[in-house]
Amino acid sequence: MKPLFLYFLFILPVMCMAQNPVAEGLTCEYMVNPVGIDMVHPRLSWKISTTQRNTLQQAYNIRVSMGIPFASAKTVWNTGKVSSDSSIMVTYKGPALKPATRYYWQVKVWDNQHHASTWSKPAYFETGMLSPADWTANWVQPREEPQRKMPALMLRKQFAVHKKIISARAYATAHGLYELYLNGKRVGDQVLTPGWTEYKKRLQYQVYDITPLLQQGDNVIGAMIGDGWFRGTIGYANQWGFWGKKQALLCQLQITYADGTVQRVNSDGSWKSTLNGPITGNGIYDGETYDARKEIPGWCNKAFNDTGWATVDTATFDNKLLVGVESVPVRKIQELKPIAIFKSPKGTQIIDFGQNLTGWVRLKVNGHAGQTINIRHAEVLDKFGEFYTANLRSATAAINYTLRGGGTEVFEPHFTFMGFRYIAVSGFPGDLTPENFTAVVVHSDMPVTGTFTCSDTMINKLQHNILWGQKGNFLDIPTDCPQRDERLGWTGDAQVFSRTAAFNMQVAPFLAKWMKDVAADQFPDGGVPFVVPDILQTNQATSAGWGDVAVIVPWTMYQVYADKNILQTQYTSMKAYVDCIVRRAGSKYIWHGGSLFGDWLFYRPGIYDFSEPNGYTNPDLIATAFYAYSSKLLSQAAGVLGNTADEKKYADIYAEIKKAFVHNYITPTGRIFADSQTGYVLALKFGLVPDSLKAKAASYLVDDIRSRKNHLSTGFLGTPYLCQVLSQNGYSNVAYDLLLQKSYPSWLYPVKMGATTIWERWDGIKTDSTFQDKSMNSFNHYSYGAVGDWMYQQMAGLQIGKPGYKHVIIKPEPNPKFTFAKVTFETMYGQAQSGWEVKDGNMQVHVKIPPNTTADVTLPQASSGVKVDGQPVTANNLHSNDDGVTVNVGSGEYTFSYPWVEIKEKKALTTAK
Repeated sequence: MKPLFLYFLFILPVMCMAQNPVAEGLTCEYMVNPVGIDMVHPRLSWKISTTQRNTLQQAYNIRVSMGIPFASAKTVWNTGKVSSDSSIMVTYKGPALKPATRYYWQVKVWDNQHHASTWSKPAYFETGMLSPADWTANWVQPREEPQRKMPALMLRKQFAVHKKIISARAYATAHGLYELYLNGKRVGDQVLTPGWTEYKKRLQYQVYDITPLLQQGDNVIGAMIGDGWFRGTIGYANQWGFWGKKQALLCQLQITYADGTVQRVNSDGSWKSTLNGPITGNGIYDGETYDARKEIPGWCNKAFNDTGWATVDTATFDNKLLVGVESVPVRKIQELKPIAIFKSPKGTQIIDFGQNLTGWVRLKVNGHAGQTINIRHAEVLDKFGEFYTANLRSATAAINYTLRGGGTEVFEPHFTFMGFRYIAVSGFPGDLTPENFTAVVVHSDMPVTGTFTCSDTMINKLQHNILWGQKGNFLDIPTDCPQRDERLGWTGDAQVFSRTAAFNMQVAPFLAKWMKDVAADQFPDGGVPFVVPDILQTNQATSAGWGDVAVIVPWTMYQVYADKNILQTQYTSMKAYVDCIVRRAGSKYIWHGGSLFGDWLFYRPGIYDFSEPNGYTNPDLIATAFYAYSSKLLSQAAGVLGNTADEKKYADIYAEIKKAFVHNYITPTGRIFADSQTGYVLALKFGLVPDSLKAKAASYLVDDIRSRKNHLSTGFLGTPYLCQVLSQNGYSNVAYDLLLQKSYPSWLYPVKMGATTIWERWDGIKTDSTFQDKSMNSFNHYSYGAVGDWMYQQMAGLQIGKPGYKHVIIKPEPNPKFTFAKVTFETMYGQAQSGWEVKDGNMQVHVKIPPNTTADVTLPQASSGVKVDGQPVTANNLHSNDDGVTVNVGSGEYTFSYPWVEIKEKKALTTAK
C-alpha cells in the first residue's frame, strides 16, 4: 500500500495571516559574535522566524562591514540578492580579512510567499592573529629549575596608557593553565584555559576584550599559571611533564587609540615573576593547596613594588602551532547547594549536593589565621554510609585551604576540577552549614539543544542522567570520567556517544576541535590511538570501535549539522584510517586481531555460571564489522565531497567485506557467529546481513533477549545500536522492554540504585550494595547513555531526513506502557518538535517544523478518521500501510489526531539454539 502524501498548503483553506519573515539567530562558525577566530573564510548562518506555514527561503542578501552603521565606505562585502535556500554555513567570500579586526554583518531574506524581511539586527565576528607573523610577543618562563610539585607561577608587567582608547584586546596562551588579570581584576570568564590539545602540534590561544579594564596612566597586566595537563601528572601511569617541564606564558595586548595608532604590550624579558604565591600546589588529579596567608595584596595593581620579584627568561617556541579559539569555552555553568549535611557512622562530616557533577566547591568561612580546611571528593558512599574514594585510584582530588584570618574568606580553586556528589570536610571552624559550601558545575559552555520527556518518571530520570553524564565529561575534550586518575579522551567512548551528544547540546565546534587532535595524533600508518590527546603511547595500537572515531564522528556531525567542512577537514584522516585497515585486513577482508577491547564491559554472568550464554562476541567479527562500516561511511563522505573515484573505491571495498563477513560469520539460516546480541546488532546495523536473512537474524536476536528475561548482554559497542536495530526490524516492543527493565543488567538498574549520572559498568554498585572492581568503576561515564539516541529518534520520533534537518522525518513508535513522549531539538534552522500522546482512545501527534525545511510525518497505525488541528482530513487514495499514514508538510506547527489501535509485536522465532 502506498503512504498518503498530503500537502497542507492546498488542504487547509485557512492559514495564519501573512507575515514578513524575520532573520534572527545569526551565528558565525556556530558561535554568537565570536572573538578571535582564525578562519579566512568564516561561515555565516541564520534562522527565519515566522508564523506563516510552509515558509521556504528563496533568496538572501548578506552585507559585511568594518563598522556600524553599514555605510558604503565601510562595507567590505555585499552579496546582493542571491537566489538560494541556503541559510546555514554560507561562506564569506569577500576581500581577505585583516587580523585582529571586528567585522559586522547583517542578512535579509525573501521567502516563497513573496515576502521580504528587513535587515537583521547586526552581528559580528572578530578575527584573531590569522598568521604566526602577527605575534610580536615572546614566550616567558621562570628561571627556577622545574620540579614535579611546584607552586603556581605569578607574572606581572606594568605599562602606561596616555591616549583615548577605541578598543583593546589581550591575546594569550600558556604552557600549563593560566588566569589573566588586569589592574587587579580577572580578565574574562573562561576557566581552565587554554584547554587541552595535542600541544606538540596544536595550542589554542584566547582573545579577551580588555577595553573596560584599562585606565589612563599606569596599568598592570598579570597572570597566574598552574601545571594543568601540559606539565602536571596525567594518565594512570603517573606521567609528569609529558609535553614539557616548564610553565610558560605568551601574552600580547593590542590597544587601538582614537588617533589610529596601535600600542602593543608584549610578554618579554621585562616581565617579573614569583613562585611565592598562595597556590602552593595544584594538579588536575590532586586538587589544589592554597595558603591564604601567602596572598600578595595588590600584586596586579600599579602601586605594588615588585623589586623582590625575579626576572624571567624568554623562550622560543613554534608559533605555527598556535590556533585561534576552535572549541567552546569552559565556564562555570551553574551552582548547586547542599541537600544534606550529616556525619557518617564513623564520624566523617559529609555534605551531599544531590548530583554527581564535575567542577569544584566554593568555600565561605570565618576563622583564625593558620587553620587548615581539608575537602575530599567522592561520587558515592559505601553500603555503610561511609565516604568512598577507592575508585579514584591515585587521584587525591582534595582541596586544602589555610585561612589568613581576620574576616570572611571566600575561596574556589583555580587549576583543577573534581568529579563528585559528596564532599568530606575536616578542620572547618564551627558547624557546617549550606551557606558555607556551593558546588560549582564546570564544563564546556555548549548550548543545550535537545529536550526529552515522557510519561515514565524513571525514563525521565535516565534522560537526566544522560545529560549530566555529558555535562560531566565534555570538558574541553570528551573524557571517559572526571574523577579518577584518568579523565582521558577515549576515542571509543566519544564515538558511541556522539550522536546522542549532538542531540543534547550543540557539539559541532567542540567535537570538530577534538577531531583535529585525533588527526594530529594519528599514527604514520593511519591507525588511531586509544586516547586523544595520546598520552598512553601504546606502540601504535589501534582497536576497532575506538579507531573508527576518525570516520564515524565526522560523518555524524555532517548528518546533524550539514557541515561539509568537517568532512573536508577530516577527510585525509578518515581515508588514512580506512586505508590502514585495508592493509591490515589484506585480501581476505577479515580484520584479524583488530579488536583489542572487544565489546568492552559487556554483561556476563559469573565465571563459573554456565546456566546462560555469557554474551561474548568474537573480536574479529567486531573488527571486521567496523571495518565494513567505516568503509561504507567513507564512501558516502567521498560522494558528498564530489570525489567519485573514492566513492566507488570504498563502496567496492565495503561490498567485498560484506561478502567475507557473510562467508565467515553468517550461517545459511541467519545465525551470526558466537550467537551474541552484539554480533547480531552490529551485523544488522552495518548492513552486513543479506536481505533474505535479516528477518531470521533479527528474530534470533529477540530470542536471545527473551531467553534472558528481557535483559541485554551488550557492552560499549553493541549497546548504542541495540534498540535501534530492534525497531528497524519490527521489534520496537522488545526495545521498550529492554528500556524499562529495572533489574541488572539494564539502563534503569543504576537509576533504581540512585544514580544521577550514567555508570561505567552495568553493576557499578552491585545488588548487595557492594562495589564492582575499584580499579575501574566510574559513576560518571557517558557511554551507555547512547540509548538516548533511540529515545529521541524512535520513541519520540524525531529523525533526520536530509543532513542538518533540511528535511525532517517524524516517525514516532508509541508503546502502550507509555501515555506520551515528546522531544524538541534546536536544529540549525530552528526548533523541531515531535510528540505523541494517547488520551481517551485517541492518538495525538504534535509536530513543529522550522521555517526553510519540510517534513514527512508518519502517523503510526493511522488508517481513517485523521484530523489536523481539529479539522477532518479528506483526500483521495487515503491508504494505510504497515507504518500508518505518511503526510508531507511544510514549516509550522500541526496537531494530528485519530483513533488509536495498539501496535502489535512480531513473534520471534522459537527455534532451539
